[in-house]
Amino acid sequence: MNASPGDSRRSENDAAGFTASPQLTRALQQIVVDLVELHLQGKQAHWNVVGHNFRDLHLQLDQIVDDARESADIVAERMRALATLPDGRSNTVAASTTLPAFPEGELSVSAVVDLVTARLRSTVDTVRTHHDQVDSEDPSTADLLHAIIDSLEKHAWMVSAENRSL
Repeated sequence: MNASPGDSRRSENDAAGFTASPQLTRALQQIVVDLVELHLQGKQAHWNVVGHNFRDLHLQLDQIVDDARESADIVAERMRALATLPDGRSNTVAASTTLPAFPEGELSVSAVVDLVTARLRSTVDTVRTHHDQVDSEDPSTADLLHAIIDSLEKHAWMVSAENRSL
């Protein structure tokens, strides 16, 4: 079957017979948006964190940023494999993220730890919110989400430990 040039839902993967439903597309799109926003907010934190133990957190934030960017790419590419289109444009991300806005200016290590931990957990909440619906339609995609949840929860644990004391 040849697709017309205006038929953006048609792809080489249509021959396989499986395409994402509108519900699966919306779920994966929200996950992509929140991962892109986590990446951007992590970089903002990275650039503006100050105080005691700055360097360790600065480097740790780069790991979080890299993982968020890679996870967004994995989900977006999975969307393409399922014959649907991800939208990671800045205006789309800004308009539809579930993450709260990140404060401007310099921020203390302690404040950044709390802010980044909250955003990591919020992003995990987004993935978990959509997980069961994704799993019922496409277990392969759910497997990808499992790895993302694991990574983000590990980061949340490690970052939050900075502000803990016994």
